[in-house]
Amino acid sequence: MNAELNVVANAADTYATEQTFASLGICEPLVKTLEAQGITAAFPIQAMTIADALAGRDVCGKAKTGSGKTLGFGLPMLQRVAASLEGQSAQSVGGPARPRGLTLLPTRELCVQVYEVLEPLGAALGLRVTAVYGGADIERQIKQLRRGSDIIIATPGRLIDLGDRGEVNVEQLDILVLDEADRMADMGFMPQVEWVLRRIAEHPHQTLLFSATLDGAVDRLVKRYLTDPVFHEVQSDTQTVSKMVHHFLNVHQMDRIRVTATICKAYDKTIIFARTKRGADRLVEQLQKEGVNAAAIHGDLRQSQREKALADFGSGDLAVLVATDVAARGLHIDGVDVVIHFDPPEDQKAYLHRSGRTARAGSTGIVVSLLLWNQIVEAEVIMKRLALKRPIVEVFSNDPRLKDLANWEPTMEDSVL
Repeated sequence: MNAELNVVANAADTYATEQTFASLGICEPLVKTLEAQGITAAFPIQAMTIADALAGRDVCGKAKTGSGKTLGFGLPMLQRVAASLEGQSAQSVGGPARPRGLTLLPTRELCVQVYEVLEPLGAALGLRVTAVYGGADIERQIKQLRRGSDIIIATPGRLIDLGDRGEVNVEQLDILVLDEADRMADMGFMPQVEWVLRRIAEHPHQTLLFSATLDGAVDRLVKRYLTDPVFHEVQSDTQTVSKMVHHFLNVHQMDRIRVTATICKAYDKTIIFARTKRGADRLVEQLQKEGVNAAAIHGDLRQSQREKALADFGSGDLAVLVATDVAARGLHIDGVDVVIHFDPPEDQKAYLHRSGRTARAGSTGIVVSLLLWNQIVEAEVIMKRLALKRPIVEVFSNDPRLKDLANWEPTMEDSVL
C-alpha cells in the first residue's frame, strides 16, 4: 500500500463494536432512522471511518464484503451533503441533475442494494437520492433526474450515457465515493471512473474509496487523485476464512451435477459459482432436471430477470442461485447457507470474494469446492495462499455426509492425495 498514506488504525473483524452512531457524530435524524431499522451499534469499518469522513478527509477503507462499508461511506456522505445544502434553494426541475454526492459501483445489483440502504436515510434529511444503472429504462431514469437529485448512486457506464445526453452534470460534486474499487479496476472501469474525476478536478471535493484490496490499479488511483488520504483497514482475511466450514471435494465428471443437487437439497439457500454465463445457464437446466429450484444471474440476462431471481432468492421462493463472478459482486443476501465453487475461482482473492456470500456479519457458513482430477493442483495453490489445510476427499452423490456438511470433519487420512 502507498507508504505516503496516513495510516490511522487497524481493527480486528469483530461484530459489532460498542460504539453508537451518535458517538461517531452522526446526526439525530439518521440515528433515529437506523434505530427504527434495528441498527444501533457500528461495525468496525464504520467506527473507524465515519469520523474522518465527517471531518472532510479523503478516506480509504479496506474491508471484506459484508462488513458494513455501505453505511461507512453512506452516512457521512448524506450528512455532509445535507449540511452543504442547508439554506440553499431547491434545484430547479427540468435541467440536468447536479448532484452534490455520487457513489460509483461496478454492478447493477450492488447499485440497487446501496440505493435501497441510502434512500430512506436520505429522505430523513430531505435529500433526493437517485439510482441510475444499465439494463433499466433510461427514459424513466431521466425523468427521475429531471425532478432533481442531491445524491446519485450509479454504475459508470450508465452515468456517462446520461452525462453525454446532458442529463447529469457532475462538476459541482462535493463528495465522490468509489465502492468495490478493487473490482472496478479489475473489470476495466478505470477509464469511466476517470471520466468523472477529470470533470471534478478543479472543484474542491472529498473522495471516499472503499475496497476489499487497495493495491495495484487501486493504489495508482489513490496516489493520483486523493489528497492526503487517511487509510483504515479491517484485517479480516484469516478471520473470514475461520468463520466458514471449508470442504474440498473430488468429484467425477458424470456425477458432479448430482453431487451439487444433493448438497442443494439439504439446505435452504445455496449460491453456486460458474465461470461463464453459458455455463451458468447450462447448470441451471441440469439442476432443474434433478429437481432443484434454481435460477441464474449474469450479465446477459435482462435486468428484470436478474432482479426477479434476486428477489425470489432473498425471500426464500428460490432455493439456488447460480452466478458468475461479475454478476455476484457485492451482493448482500442474508442467510446463505452454502456457497459452492462449481468451477474453480481464478485465485485466492476470487475464492474469498465468492465465499464471502456466506458467513456474513459474523455468522458462519459452508463453502464447498467441487474438484475434478485436473483441478486439484489449482485448489492446493489456493489453500496454500490462504493458509488453509484441508483434505481433498473423494465423494459420490449418494454419500450421506453431503447432507450434513457443517458437522462433517474429514481428516487428512481421508484425502485422495
